[in-house]
Amino acid sequence: MRTVMQDRMGTAMGTNRRNVLAGIGAGVAASIAESAFAQGGGRGRRKLGYAIVGLGSYATRQIMPRFKECDSSRLVALVSGTPAKLTRYAAEYDIPAGNCYGYRDFDRIRDNPAIDIVYIVLPNSLHAEYSIRAARAGKHVMCEKPMATSVAEAQAMIAASRAAARMLMVGYRSRFEPHNRLAIELARGGHVGPTRIVTAEHGFAAQPGQWRLDRALSGGGSLMDIGIYSLNAARYLTGEEPVSVQAVESTDRRDPRFRTVEDRIDFMLRFPSGAIANCVSSYSSNHNRYRVVGTGGDIDLEPATSYDGQRMTIRRDGATTARVLPAERRSQFALQLDHLSDCVTSGRAPIVAGEEGLADMRVIEAIYRSAREGRSVRFDRA
Repeated sequence: MRTVMQDRMGTAMGTNRRNVLAGIGAGVAASIAESAFAQGGGRGRRKLGYAIVGLGSYATRQIMPRFKECDSSRLVALVSGTPAKLTRYAAEYDIPAGNCYGYRDFDRIRDNPAIDIVYIVLPNSLHAEYSIRAARAGKHVMCEKPMATSVAEAQAMIAASRAAARMLMVGYRSRFEPHNRLAIELARGGHVGPTRIVTAEHGFAAQPGQWRLDRALSGGGSLMDIGIYSLNAARYLTGEEPVSVQAVESTDRRDPRFRTVEDRIDFMLRFPSGAIANCVSSYSSNHNRYRVVGTGGDIDLEPATSYDGQRMTIRRDGATTARVLPAERRSQFALQLDHLSDCVTSGRAPIVAGEEGLADMRVIEAIYRSAREGRSVRFDRA
Protein backbone atom coordinates (compact mmCIF):
# COMPACT_ATOMS: atom_id res chain seq x y z
CA MET A 1 0.00 0.00 0.00
CA ARG A 2 1.21 3.43 -0.85
CA THR A 3 1.98 5.79 2.01
CA VAL A 4 0.53 9.27 2.53
CA MET A 5 3.84 10.80 1.47
CA GLN A 6 3.74 8.92 -1.83
CA ASP A 7 0.28 10.32 -2.49
CA ARG A 8 1.25 13.94 -1.88
CA MET A 9 0.22 16.55 -4.41
CA GLY A 10 1.32 20.10 -4.82
CA THR A 11 -0.96 23.08 -5.29
CA ALA A 12 -0.72 26.81 -4.87
CA MET A 13 -3.69 29.09 -5.31
CA GLY A 14 -3.46 32.65 -4.07
CA THR A 15 -6.21 34.44 -2.19
CA ASN A 16 -6.64 37.56 -0.08
CA ARG A 17 -7.12 37.37 3.65
CA ARG A 18 -10.70 38.11 4.71
CA ASN A 19 -13.64 36.62 6.55
CA VAL A 20 -14.80 33.24 5.26
CA LEU A 21 -18.43 34.10 4.72
CA ALA A 22 -17.61 37.52 3.34
CA GLY A 23 -15.19 35.84 0.97
CA ILE A 24 -17.60 33.22 -0.38
CA GLY A 25 -20.63 35.48 -0.28
CA ALA A 26 -23.88 35.59 1.67
CA GLY A 27 -25.68 33.50 -0.93
CA VAL A 28 -23.20 30.66 -0.57
CA ALA A 29 -23.42 30.90 3.22
CA ALA A 30 -27.18 30.54 2.98
CA SER A 31 -26.82 27.53 0.69
CA ILE A 32 -24.53 25.85 3.23
CA ALA A 33 -27.13 26.24 5.96
CA GLU A 34 -29.99 25.16 3.67
CA SER A 35 -28.01 22.08 2.61
CA ALA A 36 -27.36 21.07 6.21
CA PHE A 37 -31.06 21.45 7.05
CA ALA A 38 -32.12 19.54 3.96
CA GLN A 39 -29.84 16.65 4.92
CA GLY A 40 -31.92 16.37 8.08
CA GLY A 41 -35.01 15.92 5.93
CA GLY A 42 -36.37 19.29 7.04
CA ARG A 43 -37.23 17.83 10.43
CA GLY A 44 -34.68 19.85 12.39
CA ARG A 45 -31.06 19.56 13.35
CA ARG A 46 -29.16 16.31 13.14
CA LYS A 47 -25.67 15.38 14.24
CA LEU A 48 -23.23 16.04 11.41
CA GLY A 49 -20.88 13.24 10.42
CA TYR A 50 -17.09 13.52 10.77
CA ALA A 51 -14.41 11.52 8.97
CA ILE A 52 -11.10 11.45 10.86
CA VAL A 53 -8.09 11.45 8.54
CA GLY A 54 -4.99 10.05 10.26
CA LEU A 55 -5.25 7.65 13.18
CA GLY A 56 -2.25 8.73 15.23
CA SER A 57 -2.14 9.29 18.98
CA TYR A 58 -3.84 12.69 19.05
CA ALA A 59 -6.75 11.50 16.91
CA THR A 60 -7.30 8.22 18.71
CA ARG A 61 -6.62 9.29 22.30
CA GLN A 62 -7.95 12.85 22.36
CA ILE A 63 -10.36 13.51 19.50
CA MET A 64 -12.25 10.31 18.80
CA PRO A 65 -13.22 9.48 22.41
CA ARG A 66 -14.83 12.95 22.73
CA PHE A 67 -17.57 12.36 20.19
CA LYS A 68 -19.61 10.77 22.97
CA GLU A 69 -19.80 14.24 24.57
CA CYS A 70 -20.96 15.99 21.41
CA ASP A 71 -24.42 17.43 20.83
CA SER A 72 -24.04 18.20 17.11
CA SER A 73 -21.34 15.84 15.85
CA ARG A 74 -20.77 12.13 15.39
CA LEU A 75 -17.94 9.96 14.11
CA VAL A 76 -18.96 8.19 10.89
CA ALA A 77 -15.76 7.43 8.91
CA LEU A 78 -12.04 6.75 9.23
CA VAL A 79 -9.09 7.29 6.90
CA SER A 80 -5.70 5.63 7.42
CA GLY A 81 -2.87 4.01 5.50
CA THR A 82 -2.67 1.23 8.10
CA PRO A 83 -5.32 -1.51 7.62
CA ALA A 84 -4.83 -2.80 11.18
CA LYS A 85 -5.77 0.61 12.58
CA LEU A 86 -8.85 0.79 10.41
CA THR A 87 -9.95 -2.63 11.61
CA ARG A 88 -9.27 -1.86 15.26
CA TYR A 89 -10.96 1.54 15.45
CA ALA A 90 -13.83 0.65 13.15
CA ALA A 91 -14.73 -2.13 15.58
CA GLU A 92 -14.30 0.16 18.60
CA TYR A 93 -16.49 2.94 17.20
CA ASP A 94 -18.93 0.79 15.21
CA ILE A 95 -17.86 2.24 11.84
CA PRO A 96 -19.04 0.16 8.86
CA ALA A 97 -16.39 -1.21 6.51
CA GLY A 98 -17.75 0.92 3.69
CA ASN A 99 -16.87 4.05 5.68
CA CYS A 100 -13.20 3.10 6.08
CA TYR A 101 -10.79 4.53 3.51
CA GLY A 102 -7.11 4.40 2.66
CA TYR A 103 -5.19 7.36 1.31
CA ARG A 104 -5.27 6.07 -2.25
CA ASP A 105 -9.07 5.96 -2.33
CA PHE A 106 -9.58 9.02 -0.12
CA ASP A 107 -11.42 10.91 -2.86
CA ARG A 108 -14.26 8.37 -2.73
CA ILE A 109 -15.56 10.26 0.29
CA ARG A 110 -17.36 12.50 -2.21
CA ASP A 111 -19.85 9.65 -2.73
CA ASN A 112 -20.61 9.21 0.96
CA PRO A 113 -23.44 11.50 2.12
CA ALA A 114 -22.91 10.45 5.75
CA ILE A 115 -19.66 12.46 5.77
CA ASP A 116 -20.28 16.18 6.25
CA ILE A 117 -16.92 17.22 7.74
CA VAL A 118 -13.38 15.90 7.31
CA TYR A 119 -10.96 16.39 10.22
CA ILE A 120 -7.33 16.39 9.03
CA VAL A 121 -5.02 15.04 11.76
CA LEU A 122 -1.94 14.30 9.65
CA PRO A 123 1.67 15.54 9.71
CA ASN A 124 1.83 19.25 8.92
CA SER A 125 3.18 18.87 5.39
CA LEU A 126 0.04 16.95 4.39
CA HIS A 127 -2.52 19.40 5.73
CA ALA A 128 -2.86 21.40 2.54
CA GLU A 129 -3.17 18.39 0.25
CA TYR A 130 -5.88 16.61 2.18
CA SER A 131 -7.79 19.77 3.09
CA ILE A 132 -7.95 20.74 -0.58
CA ARG A 133 -8.95 17.24 -1.66
CA ALA A 134 -11.67 17.15 1.01
CA ALA A 135 -13.06 20.51 -0.12
CA ARG A 136 -13.07 19.36 -3.74
CA ALA A 137 -14.96 16.28 -2.61
CA GLY A 138 -17.65 18.62 -1.29
CA LYS A 139 -16.83 18.31 2.41
CA HIS A 140 -16.32 20.92 5.11
CA VAL A 141 -12.87 20.78 6.70
CA MET A 142 -11.40 20.92 10.18
CA CYS A 143 -7.60 20.99 9.95
CA GLU A 144 -5.17 20.63 12.81
CA LYS A 145 -2.73 23.40 13.57
CA PRO A 146 -0.43 24.60 12.21
CA MET A 147 -2.80 24.97 9.31
CA ALA A 148 -0.04 24.50 6.76
CA THR A 149 3.72 24.80 6.31
CA SER A 150 3.62 28.08 4.40
CA VAL A 151 1.47 31.10 3.69
CA ALA A 152 1.02 29.93 0.11
CA GLU A 153 -0.38 26.58 1.26
CA ALA A 154 -2.75 28.27 3.71
CA GLN A 155 -4.02 30.55 0.96
CA ALA A 156 -4.56 27.56 -1.31
CA MET A 157 -6.62 25.81 1.36
CA ILE A 158 -8.84 28.86 1.85
CA ALA A 159 -9.28 29.25 -1.90
CA ALA A 160 -10.27 25.60 -2.32
CA SER A 161 -12.91 25.79 0.40
CA ARG A 162 -14.35 28.98 -1.04
CA ALA A 163 -14.46 27.51 -4.52
CA ALA A 164 -16.36 24.50 -3.16
CA ALA A 165 -18.63 26.69 -0.97
CA ARG A 166 -17.50 24.74 2.07
CA MET A 167 -16.21 25.86 5.46
CA LEU A 168 -12.62 25.58 6.68
CA MET A 169 -11.78 25.70 10.38
CA VAL A 170 -8.45 25.26 12.18
CA GLY A 171 -8.20 23.12 15.31
CA TYR A 172 -7.34 25.80 17.86
CA ARG A 173 -8.89 23.86 20.74
CA SER A 174 -7.80 26.35 23.44
CA ARG A 175 -10.29 28.86 22.05
CA PHE A 176 -12.99 26.56 23.43
CA GLU A 177 -11.38 25.91 26.83
CA PRO A 178 -13.18 27.83 29.65
CA HIS A 179 -10.11 29.37 31.32
CA ASN A 180 -8.78 30.61 27.99
CA ARG A 181 -12.19 32.00 27.04
CA LEU A 182 -12.31 33.84 30.37
CA ALA A 183 -8.73 35.10 29.99
CA ILE A 184 -9.63 36.58 26.60
CA GLU A 185 -12.71 38.27 28.05
CA LEU A 186 -10.81 39.70 31.03
CA ALA A 187 -7.72 40.78 29.09
CA ARG A 188 -9.60 42.46 26.26
CA GLY A 189 -12.14 43.92 28.69
CA GLY A 190 -9.47 45.70 30.73
CA HIS A 191 -10.07 43.75 33.94
CA VAL A 192 -6.46 44.43 35.01
CA GLY A 193 -6.14 47.60 32.98
CA PRO A 194 -4.90 47.98 29.40
CA THR A 195 -2.54 45.15 28.44
CA ARG A 196 1.09 46.19 28.40
CA ILE A 197 2.96 42.85 28.38
CA VAL A 198 2.08 39.27 27.48
CA THR A 199 4.49 36.46 28.25
CA ALA A 200 3.72 33.11 26.64
CA GLU A 201 5.95 30.07 27.08
CA HIS A 202 5.41 26.64 25.54
CA GLY A 203 7.80 23.74 25.25
CA PHE A 204 8.56 20.12 26.03
CA ALA A 205 11.49 17.74 25.73
CA ALA A 206 11.07 16.22 22.27
CA GLN A 207 11.95 12.54 22.07
CA PRO A 208 13.92 11.11 19.12
CA GLY A 209 12.25 9.26 16.29
CA GLN A 210 9.11 11.40 15.95
CA TRP A 211 7.79 12.74 12.64
CA ARG A 212 7.80 16.25 14.16
CA LEU A 213 11.63 16.14 14.09
CA ASP A 214 11.66 15.54 10.31
CA ARG A 215 11.33 18.85 8.45
CA ALA A 216 9.91 17.12 5.37
CA LEU A 217 6.89 16.13 7.45
CA SER A 218 6.69 18.93 10.03
CA GLY A 219 7.75 21.97 8.02
CA GLY A 220 9.83 23.16 10.97
CA GLY A 221 10.69 22.48 14.59
CA SER A 222 9.28 23.60 17.90
CA LEU A 223 7.73 26.77 16.48
CA MET A 224 5.47 24.79 14.12
CA ASP A 225 4.51 22.36 16.86
CA ILE A 226 4.35 23.86 20.36
CA GLY A 227 5.43 27.46 19.78
CA ILE A 228 2.26 28.14 17.82
CA TYR A 229 0.44 28.06 21.18
CA SER A 230 2.55 30.99 22.39
CA LEU A 231 1.98 32.87 19.16
CA ASN A 232 -1.76 32.27 18.99
CA ALA A 233 -2.21 33.13 22.67
CA ALA A 234 -0.42 36.46 22.18
CA ARG A 235 -2.80 37.27 19.34
CA TYR A 236 -6.02 36.17 21.01
CA LEU A 237 -5.22 37.76 24.37
CA THR A 238 -4.44 41.15 22.86
CA GLY A 239 -7.03 40.92 20.09
CA GLU A 240 -4.47 42.57 17.82
CA GLU A 241 -2.21 41.69 14.93
CA PRO A 242 1.51 42.36 15.47
CA VAL A 243 3.28 45.15 13.64
CA SER A 244 6.77 43.66 14.01
CA VAL A 245 8.68 40.68 15.34
CA GLN A 246 12.22 40.09 16.57
CA ALA A 247 13.37 36.48 16.96
CA VAL A 248 16.43 34.53 18.09
CA GLU A 249 17.01 30.80 17.48
CA SER A 250 19.04 28.61 19.85
CA THR A 251 19.73 25.12 18.47
CA ASP A 252 22.54 22.69 19.21
CA ARG A 253 23.04 21.01 15.85
CA ARG A 254 25.20 18.35 17.52
CA ASP A 255 22.01 16.99 19.05
CA PRO A 256 20.71 14.32 16.61
CA ARG A 257 17.13 15.44 17.28
CA PHE A 258 17.80 18.76 15.62
CA ARG A 259 19.51 17.79 12.37
CA THR A 260 16.74 19.34 10.27
CA VAL A 261 14.56 21.35 12.69
CA GLU A 262 15.10 24.06 15.29
CA ASP A 263 15.03 23.55 19.04
CA ARG A 264 14.28 26.87 20.68
CA ILE A 265 13.06 30.18 19.31
CA ASP A 266 12.45 33.23 21.49
CA PHE A 267 10.45 35.97 19.81
CA MET A 268 9.04 39.37 20.70
CA LEU A 269 5.92 40.74 19.07
CA ARG A 270 4.96 44.42 19.06
CA PHE A 271 1.30 45.37 18.71
CA PRO A 272 -0.38 48.60 17.53
CA SER A 273 -1.56 49.47 21.06
CA GLY A 274 2.01 49.42 22.31
CA ALA A 275 1.63 46.05 24.01
CA ILE A 276 4.56 43.64 23.73
CA ALA A 277 4.48 39.84 23.80
CA ASN A 278 7.60 37.92 24.85
CA CYS A 279 7.25 34.32 23.66
CA VAL A 280 9.15 31.06 24.07
CA SER A 281 9.04 27.98 21.84
CA SER A 282 11.19 25.04 22.93
CA TYR A 283 11.89 21.37 22.26
CA SER A 284 14.35 21.05 25.15
CA SER A 285 12.55 22.57 28.16
CA ASN A 286 9.09 22.26 29.66
CA HIS A 287 6.71 25.25 29.59
CA ASN A 288 2.94 25.72 29.46
CA ARG A 289 2.07 29.17 30.75
CA TYR A 290 1.00 32.64 29.79
CA ARG A 291 0.61 35.85 31.73
CA VAL A 292 -1.16 39.07 30.82
CA VAL A 293 0.21 42.13 32.60
CA GLY A 294 -1.97 45.23 32.61
CA THR A 295 -1.58 48.60 34.26
CA GLY A 296 -3.63 47.40 37.25
CA GLY A 297 -2.54 43.80 37.75
CA ASP A 298 -2.10 40.53 35.89
CA ILE A 299 -3.84 37.34 34.77
CA ASP A 300 -1.81 34.13 34.97
CA LEU A 301 -2.59 30.67 33.57
CA GLU A 302 -0.37 27.69 34.36
CA PRO A 303 -0.90 25.28 32.81
CA ALA A 304 -2.52 27.42 30.16
CA THR A 305 -3.17 25.30 27.07
CA SER A 306 -2.87 21.70 28.26
CA TYR A 307 -5.52 19.07 27.60
CA ASP A 308 -6.91 19.69 31.11
CA GLY A 309 -5.96 21.00 34.55
CA GLN A 310 -5.82 24.73 33.74
CA ARG A 311 -5.25 27.00 36.74
CA MET A 312 -5.92 30.75 36.75
CA THR A 313 -4.61 33.35 39.18
CA ILE A 314 -5.56 37.03 39.09
CA ARG A 315 -3.70 39.83 40.85
CA ARG A 316 -5.69 43.03 41.11
CA ASP A 317 -5.96 45.92 43.60
CA GLY A 318 -3.19 44.44 45.70
CA ALA A 319 -4.94 41.08 46.13
CA THR A 320 -4.08 37.75 44.51
CA THR A 321 -6.89 35.24 44.02
CA ALA A 322 -7.31 31.90 42.32
CA ARG A 323 -10.18 31.85 39.82
CA VAL A 324 -11.91 28.46 39.94
CA LEU A 325 -14.38 27.69 37.16
CA PRO A 326 -17.19 25.14 37.28
CA ALA A 327 -16.66 21.96 35.32
CA GLU A 328 -18.30 21.87 31.91
CA ARG A 329 -20.19 18.89 30.56
CA ARG A 330 -18.32 19.01 27.27
CA SER A 331 -14.53 19.15 26.96
CA GLN A 332 -12.70 21.68 24.81
CA PHE A 333 -12.38 18.93 22.17
CA ALA A 334 -16.12 18.29 22.02
CA LEU A 335 -16.89 22.01 22.02
CA GLN A 336 -14.51 22.46 19.09
CA LEU A 337 -16.12 19.62 17.12
CA ASP A 338 -19.62 20.91 17.79
CA HIS A 339 -18.65 24.48 16.93
CA LEU A 340 -17.93 23.61 13.32
CA SER A 341 -21.03 21.44 13.07
CA ASP A 342 -23.15 24.29 14.43
CA CYS A 343 -21.53 26.75 12.02
CA VAL A 344 -22.24 24.48 9.06
CA THR A 345 -25.87 24.17 10.14
CA SER A 346 -26.36 27.88 10.80
CA GLY A 347 -24.14 29.28 8.04
CA ARG A 348 -22.14 31.49 10.40
CA ALA A 349 -18.36 31.70 10.23
CA PRO A 350 -16.23 29.69 12.71
CA ILE A 351 -14.37 31.80 15.27
CA VAL A 352 -11.16 30.11 14.10
CA ALA A 353 -11.71 29.94 10.36
CA GLY A 354 -8.94 29.40 7.83
CA GLU A 355 -8.02 33.09 7.99
CA GLU A 356 -6.96 32.62 11.61
CA GLY A 357 -4.54 29.89 10.59
CA LEU A 358 -3.28 32.06 7.74
CA ALA A 359 -2.61 34.92 10.18
CA ASP A 360 -0.44 32.61 12.30
CA MET A 361 1.40 31.37 9.22
CA ARG A 362 2.25 34.93 8.21
CA VAL A 363 3.79 35.55 11.62
CA ILE A 364 5.58 32.18 11.68
CA GLU A 365 7.26 32.95 8.36
CA ALA A 366 8.31 36.35 9.73
CA ILE A 367 9.68 34.76 12.93
CA TYR A 368 11.84 32.37 10.91
CA ARG A 369 12.99 35.23 8.70
CA SER A 370 13.89 37.40 11.70
CA ALA A 371 15.87 34.60 13.34
CA ARG A 372 17.65 33.79 10.07
CA GLU A 373 18.53 37.41 9.22
CA GLY A 374 19.15 38.63 12.77
CA ARG A 375 16.87 41.65 12.53
CA SER A 376 13.39 42.89 13.30
CA VAL A 377 10.79 42.18 10.63
CA ARG A 378 7.83 44.51 10.13
CA PHE A 379 4.46 43.46 8.77
CA ASP A 380 2.96 45.22 5.79
CA ARG A 381 -0.68 45.90 6.63
CA ALA A 382 -1.47 47.66 3.36
